[in-house]
Amino acid sequence: MRDVLAEAVVNGAGREELEALPVPADFTALHTRIEDVDMFRGSGEDDKDVRRSLHLGAVPMPELAPDEVLVAVMASGINYNTVWSATFEPAPTFGFLRHMGKQGGWQARHDQPFHVLGSDAAGVVVRAGSGVRRWNVGDHVVVGTAYVDDEDPATHHDGMMGSDQRAWGFETNFGGLAHYTVVRANQLLPKPAALSWEEAAANPLCAGTAYRMLVGERGARIKQGDVVLIWGAAGGLGAYATQFVRNGGGIAVGVVGSEEKAAQARDLGCHAVINRQEIGMTGSEPADPMVVGKALGKRIRQAVGEDPHVVFEHVGRATFGVSVFVARRGGTVVTCGSSTGYAHEFDNRYLWMRLKRVIGSHGANLQEQWETNRLIAQGAIKTGLSVTYPMEEAKEAARLVQQNGHVGKVGVLALAPKTGLGVTDPALRERIGELNIAPLRR
Repeated sequence: MRDVLAEAVVNGAGREELEALPVPADFTALHTRIEDVDMFRGSGEDDKDVRRSLHLGAVPMPELAPDEVLVAVMASGINYNTVWSATFEPAPTFGFLRHMGKQGGWQARHDQPFHVLGSDAAGVVVRAGSGVRRWNVGDHVVVGTAYVDDEDPATHHDGMMGSDQRAWGFETNFGGLAHYTVVRANQLLPKPAALSWEEAAANPLCAGTAYRMLVGERGARIKQGDVVLIWGAAGGLGAYATQFVRNGGGIAVGVVGSEEKAAQARDLGCHAVINRQEIGMTGSEPADPMVVGKALGKRIRQAVGEDPHVVFEHVGRATFGVSVFVARRGGTVVTCGSSTGYAHEFDNRYLWMRLKRVIGSHGANLQEQWETNRLIAQGAIKTGLSVTYPMEEAKEAARLVQQNGHVGKVGVLALAPKTGLGVTDPALRERIGELNIAPLRR
C-alpha cells in the first residue's frame, strides 16, 4: 500500500503537510521473529549466518506515548548488537522485550513476536507526543541509543545509571533499521547540517560510546600526552576512539588485522599501528597474555617510547588478558563490550600488584551524546562511515559486520532513495572539506 507520509518526507515536505498526512498502519523493518530463536541451537554450526534469521518485511505501527516521537528514518547503521540479536546469543533479545512488557502501560507495546532492530538512525520527526516540548514535526534529527526513564532519580545523576536504562533497538523494540522508529524525545539530537543522512546516522552509538570511555568524566579521562592503545582502530568504535585521542593531545596506538586497515587507521590519526599477525594474534581465541603481551609491549615502546596509560578494550575474550598485562603501572583498561566472548581470563597479579584499574563503560548519557554530536557537527570528529547498503540488502550489511569484513561503520539507507541527500548547510560542508567528512569511504 502506498505510504504518502514517507513520500512527503522524501520530497522535503514541511511541518503542516506532514501533520496532515496519515501515519501508515504498518511499515518495513529489519527484524527477528520469536519462532526462530532455536534456529541455531544444537545444529553444530560454527557459522550462525545472520542472513537466515533476519527478516525484511512489514510490521504493525505502534501507538505513540506522550513522551515519544515517531521518526521517519532516512538512514540507519549496523552495530554488533544487531549480530547478537540475530544469532540469539548470549540469549534471545525477546527476553528483554518480555521483561519490558511486564511493566505494563506503554511498555507492553514492546513485547511482540517480532523484534525491530537497529541502534542508529537519522531522519525526520513526523509525529510528536502530547508531552514533547523541545521537538516538532519536520525537525531533522539523529537518535541517541540510551533509552532511559527520566522519572528515575539516578537518571538525573547519570542517564546510564538508571535502573531501567536500555539500549534502544537491542533491549527495546522498534529500532532504527526500518522506515519508521519510535523513540523517546530525550534520545533526540539535531542532525549535523553538513552531513548527509547516511553520514549522520553512522555516528551516535559508536561515537557516543567512545566519547564516554575516553573523554567523559566517568571514563578514562585521557589527558595530553597519554598513550592510548586502541584495539580495532579502524573499526566502528576504534575509528572514533582514534580521533578523540588525537584531538585531545594523546598518542594513539592502533591494533588492526590487515595492512589495508593499518593504512586506514593512520588516515584517522593513529601515531603508530600494529598488525595483529606481527604479535602472534590470529583468530578469535584468547591470546597468551604473557607471550603476546610482551611482544605487543615491545612494539609499543619501539613506536612511542613508553607503555600505554589507557587501553581501549571492546574485543573481549580474545584480548582482555593482554590488555590487563600491557597497560602500564597505574594504567587503565576501559571496556564497553566483548565481541569475541564475555568470559574473560587474566592474571590478577598484573592488575592488583601494579595498581591498574578496569572501568566498565556502556553507551553514553544525553549530555555526552550531545557533546559528541556537537563535535561531529563542527567537523572536529569525522564520521566513521565506510560503505552504505540499500535497505533491501540490509541482511548482507549485517553479515559483513558479523564476519568482520568491514572498516569503520556500515550504513543502511531506509527511506532515503540514494546517498548524499539531507545536507542543509553546503557552505559548512565545503569549509570542512568533502574528503574530510568520511575519510574511510575513500
